[in-house]
Amino acid sequence: MSGLKHHILLFILACLISGGISASGRVDEHTKPDIKILYIPGVADPFYKSMEEGAQQKAEAMGISLTVSDYPETWDPAIQIPLLNEAVAAGDYDLIMIAPVDRDALVYPLKVLYENGIQIITVDTEIGDGDYKSSSEWSFPLCHIGTDNFAGAVALGEDLAEKVGEKGKVYINTTTALTSTTEERKDGFIEGISHFPEMEVVRVDYNGDLQEVARNQTLSVLMDHPEIVAVFGTNVFSSQGVSSAVKNTGLSGAVRVAAWDSTETLIRSLRRGEVDLVLAQKPAEIGALAIEWAHSYLIENRTIPKSITSGYVILDKTNINDPDMEQYIY
Repeated sequence: MSGLKHHILLFILACLISGGISASGRVDEHTKPDIKILYIPGVADPFYKSMEEGAQQKAEAMGISLTVSDYPETWDPAIQIPLLNEAVAAGDYDLIMIAPVDRDALVYPLKVLYENGIQIITVDTEIGDGDYKSSSEWSFPLCHIGTDNFAGAVALGEDLAEKVGEKGKVYINTTTALTSTTEERKDGFIEGISHFPEMEVVRVDYNGDLQEVARNQTLSVLMDHPEIVAVFGTNVFSSQGVSSAVKNTGLSGAVRVAAWDSTETLIRSLRRGEVDLVLAQKPAEIGALAIEWAHSYLIENRTIPKSITSGYVILDKTNINDPDMEQYIY
């Protein structure tokens, strides 16, 4: 066992012993009627804040205690893991809902918690390959709840292709190769573009989930490849970075922008014509579903699906002013 793993194990075990966490992972209604859930977000952004709000509303309605850890300022397992450890040390939790920021690095610390009686639900992002149905090192989570990222990105790629006349070169800006969701979006978007023989993805850049890096990378690519007709950002910071670069070069309208995550910033850009498509996830729904399914398992002793999918909506200038779309802005 590496020194780092040994240190993490000792720390978590000390937290578990002091917290008196049950070994079964289920709540005994006669001795402990309250469910205690810990939410660990991926990073400080509007998407995870909206997820918190959805979870909190559902928790209050169901009489569940929900604690939220500090929000990581950057997308980094070296930041998220200590926050997870500190939060566990401060409470006695039945279940953790977490957006793992690294599909590999979070497996070990979460598995230690699981083996000591805390159930795990991953939200938005996954660990391992995301397949919790097949027996593996990372199949221990109770379930995963999130958007069908691949399907959504295929649809977004196809819609973008139509807006550029189904021909031309496209650029993708994304976060890290170890983030499950954005890799699925990248692959899905490439699949969608591949349905059009006269279109090509010319480059993919990784920004480390930093908006300014995404902006600078996009500026460089637009200079190197003036033939690019469209760009795609795979999450909040990627999307805001690419859209800023296109706007700053005066190419809005000439270079089409597809964005992932309907932040207020991106919706304003959509209304101004600086962004052409925005895929809106439903983070509040993801948060609420996590609470509902946690209750079903812990209190009602129900078997729950290993994968639960929330919905999405693609916004453009034809539907953005529809009052029904307001609920999808975060």
